[in-house]
Amino acid sequence: MNPRPASTPNDGDSRTPEALRTQYESGATVDELVAASGLSYGTVLNRLHEAGTEMRTSWQTRRMRNDPQARRRLAAHLRVLYEERGATLGELAAVARATRRGARRLLVEAGGAPRTSQQTQRIRSAGRAAERQKLELSLRARYEAGATVPDLAEQCSYSVATVYRLLHQAGTRMRPQHRHGPTLREGNRP
Repeated sequence: MNPRPASTPNDGDSRTPEALRTQYESGATVDELVAASGLSYGTVLNRLHEAGTEMRTSWQTRRMRNDPQARRRLAAHLRVLYEERGATLGELAAVARATRRGARRLLVEAGGAPRTSQQTQRIRSAGRAAERQKLELSLRARYEAGATVPDLAEQCSYSVATVYRLLHQAGTRMRPQHRHGPTLREGNRP
């Protein structure tokens, strides 16, 4: 038997035996776990068994999914994602393990109103603008505390030009730039 490959940071938490068990016990089928995780059918089964998962039959899965209380909880969760976090119907469908049409139906059942794509874009851009402003203020505070622009760029994994732009957008008063090279004497000035 081959040793199990070491998990990489890109694997994510959704592929661990415990995460697969949690998803399975919340109503997902093995086929849905295979599609979501990218693992093979056998690997998913092995990881579920490794986590001590009690397997169910197809009729138990259908009964579980048709549970009205579970359906209401899912619909309420989808509404929160849709209205407060700006999720799209496609994203809701992925969470609900349903089609876009099924996710829309659940959203309406929970009292949510579908919105246009322009409304979704406005919600998402407002969220990004708030995050950008928070970043600008954070960079400004660190710059005013004495950090240099190249240091900030390296810490944030941005280019120096981007950090300068964010600092200017935050209204930062910039320090004078250092002159590198020989100093000009009084008599040699142009």
